[in-house]
Amino acid sequence: MPVYHAPLKEMQFVLHQTLNIGQHYAELGYQDATPDLVDAVLEEAGKFTESVIAPLNRVGDEQGCRFDNGEVTTPEGFKAAYQQYIDAGWPTLAQPTQFGGQGLPYSLNLVCAEMQSAANHAFAMYPGLSHGAQATLMAHGDEALQARFMPKLVSGEWTGTMCLTEAHCGSDLGLLRTKATPQEDGSYRLDGSKIFISSGDHDLAENIVHIVIARIEGAPAGTKGISLFLVPKMAVADDGSITGRNGVSCGSIEHKMGIHGNATCVINFDGATGYLLGEPNRGLNAMFTFMNAARVGVAAEGVAAAEASFQGALAYARERLQMRSLSGIKAPDKPADPIIVHPDVRRMLLTQKAIAEGGRALVYEMASWVDISKSSTVSSEARQRAEARLSLLTPIAKAFLTEMGFEATSLGVQVLGGHGYVAEWGMEQLMRDTKISCLYEGTTGIQALDLLARKVLGSRGALLEGYCTELAQWWQAQTLPESLQPLRQQLLAHLQQWGELTQGIAVRAQQNPDEIGAASVDYLMFAGYVVLAHQWLKMAMAADALKERDPDLCQAKQETAYFVFARLLPKAASHAVLAAQSSDSLMRLPESAFGR
Repeated sequence: MPVYHAPLKEMQFVLHQTLNIGQHYAELGYQDATPDLVDAVLEEAGKFTESVIAPLNRVGDEQGCRFDNGEVTTPEGFKAAYQQYIDAGWPTLAQPTQFGGQGLPYSLNLVCAEMQSAANHAFAMYPGLSHGAQATLMAHGDEALQARFMPKLVSGEWTGTMCLTEAHCGSDLGLLRTKATPQEDGSYRLDGSKIFISSGDHDLAENIVHIVIARIEGAPAGTKGISLFLVPKMAVADDGSITGRNGVSCGSIEHKMGIHGNATCVINFDGATGYLLGEPNRGLNAMFTFMNAARVGVAAEGVAAAEASFQGALAYARERLQMRSLSGIKAPDKPADPIIVHPDVRRMLLTQKAIAEGGRALVYEMASWVDISKSSTVSSEARQRAEARLSLLTPIAKAFLTEMGFEATSLGVQVLGGHGYVAEWGMEQLMRDTKISCLYEGTTGIQALDLLARKVLGSRGALLEGYCTELAQWWQAQTLPESLQPLRQQLLAHLQQWGELTQGIAVRAQQNPDEIGAASVDYLMFAGYVVLAHQWLKMAMAADALKERDPDLCQAKQETAYFVFARLLPKAASHAVLAAQSSDSLMRLPESAFGR
């Protein structure tokens, strides 16, 4: 079983050396969030994660959640661990001080969330979704509703969910049937059913606050008639006290491929009292407050999975003896060499390392943009710039890092060979648990359409041009050691190719809109490799400044950057070729000719 160790040195390198997080926080008015405080928080989060959350990972997988007579019970130890989580104050870390939060930055909380997800994905989902519920309530709820629900959500005594999917419709939310009927007191009666609700019911908290999309009677059809509601499992009085059951119940829990320790529920609303968030028929816009926060968090799940699998694979590769090195014996005192000496094992380990560390740099940088977008101390231009970057990169990070995170867990199984396929080593659980990250909050295909159709072509190329121009100008202005200059040229060439690829698709799409759907996933994966390479070159440059103080770290970063540019970035070329192909090969076969 992999023993998770929080990679504090790697996290601190990204925060301090590449992002200069102390200056970032000072400029945003987080005067208490000094580098020393950041390191202290990470150290305590690492200890808590390793000692309390990580040991329950296998327990959660083996026992799973139980559903009996409408009630959900979490695996042994989860409830006690969650209470420890509350008692230690972890839910309050980055929440508003007026409701009992500590008021620290979003980006610092995300680092802690990465640890929790890497150690125990299923457990981390229970508090994880609450952050999106709180952000949605703060952005779209009135003051009375915030005062009623925020304190217990902030403390962690209550948790939150997002209820979108219905049995007859997945991502096509315009087909929803859940209805909301206005009541005389200003509330709404909700009737309907939602499926695939992560953390939808459990025994960890006394109340669960559901953020629900529904259609008010008489509203327009399709997405234009969607409204957003807050619907608690237990009815709540104006003073925040629980008064009894609301019309919310769990109909069943799903039996899943992975994340067995997290309850994925069918939630029924039968005359449940709910409260409108935002304006009527504008729920889809309000919902994206939750969705965008969740998508950055899911991108971090991909990073966490890659890190956990890399740790398990690396430990095994250093100990497992098999065959001799092709270039000569490396361990003459042993009957065979450790498999880490073999080139193909190195390929797999370096790929995992590249995904985990490069993905971490990308997600942490995006989290710093979230900090800026939430700040009242910066200019409106700075906020708009941060929001534009997030708009473009969120679908890339969510889809690319979860797909690559899943690939990293597959490589982890492969490094261990037959042992990787056996449950007791824990590597196959990581692979099963991680696949869901490619699916929820919008599948890879949905993210790709969002990127290409809505963000890039929808802005007439302005979002992409602004980002690529900014990156190109920044890199051209940097003074790099001679050894890194060829990597810069490769990156600049790929940034130019990104624009050319976009123009080609745009021209074809004018004649046939199917060209967008046919190209979108490969387009996103091309973008993902380019963005990953950008992060690795940044880290290699930052590490060069540490070559006297920490030569081992400098070497590790720069050599891995060379690997990324030699072995991973070239994969972007195949995606570019595929994205440039006509949709004809996909659409020409009639549906009736598929057979079976």
